[in-house]
Amino acid sequence: MEIIELLRLMVEKRASDLHIRVPVPPVLRIDGNLTILKDLPPVTPEYAESILNQITTPMQRERFYQEKELDFAYGVSRLARFRVNVLQQRGTISLAFRMIPFDIPTIDELGLPQICKELVLRPRGLILVTGPTGSGKSTTLAAMIHHLNQTLARNVITIEDPIEYLHRNIKCIIAQRELGSDTHSFDQALVHALRHDPDVILVGEMRDLETISTAMRAAETGHLVMGTLHTTDAPQTVDRIIDIFPASQQQQIRLQFSQAIEAVLSQTLLPRATGEGRIAAFEIMIANTAVRNLIREGKTYELHNVMQLSASEGMQTLDQALADLVRRKLITLEEAMMKSSSPEKLKKLLDFHVRAIRH
Repeated sequence: MEIIELLRLMVEKRASDLHIRVPVPPVLRIDGNLTILKDLPPVTPEYAESILNQITTPMQRERFYQEKELDFAYGVSRLARFRVNVLQQRGTISLAFRMIPFDIPTIDELGLPQICKELVLRPRGLILVTGPTGSGKSTTLAAMIHHLNQTLARNVITIEDPIEYLHRNIKCIIAQRELGSDTHSFDQALVHALRHDPDVILVGEMRDLETISTAMRAAETGHLVMGTLHTTDAPQTVDRIIDIFPASQQQQIRLQFSQAIEAVLSQTLLPRATGEGRIAAFEIMIANTAVRNLIREGKTYELHNVMQLSASEGMQTLDQALADLVRRKLITLEEAMMKSSSPEKLKKLLDFHVRAIRH
């Protein structure tokens, strides 16, 4: 089957991912579950290589054969865009396609917390969206930028690896830079973005000390900086940021981070109770005075207590989000328990709700 036919099948079946890997037939991920296309023949090394040759430029192939891995975006007219990752395994080529619709979903369409609309309009500070790979971080950030684009006139610069959603200028002017083809590193791209008169900078991944340090300086000097981390909750995100710096600098970084941070949104995807599609659960930490003090004092273990008691400010823990989705029958209790970092706390939240109804 030609790659265009596989991609069309992927879109028809609403699969999030397509895997081409020797020696099994092509595999789709639908609603989080892997589905082997058993009516198709097993992938051969020659077939995988032919697909790579069809969808890459000579420069991209040269980079792949040098580095043994490659990330890029691939578009099919009137169908969709795809984020493609290629790697070598056991001497053969393995390809993974992630579907990205041409239309950018809105905050409301995705069911994101309403506070996302307010956060992206803030004039300065650092907003972090965190979660495991494949949890929808890039889509959340794209929806937030799309809301900004429809609301205020801002100069926006994104640094992505690769570019996923394509933004067109509505009220904002938006420059999108791709790692590899437009810039060599997140750190250098961020330094140069600051000289480009930006209001908002989106950093696809804050993966090293230099990028994190520059992002915090940008947030302190009057820019809104948005980025992602592969952490599972707000306290872990704070610790990850601080711990990447040498011990001798960490107290100063705590102070700097406590002043720069505006919010941490940690998300995870769960299958819907109906079995069709997935839904995101969000932990939300907004940087109020209490949160900033705890970060400055190194008491990140107390952040969840503040979040649990600050619902009026838009905050919630992941367990509170999971309990709400269970109560609304959008996810099953079993799925919620598997995603919870503290199943006992989650159970207590649900038991408390049941007792409150009875009384």
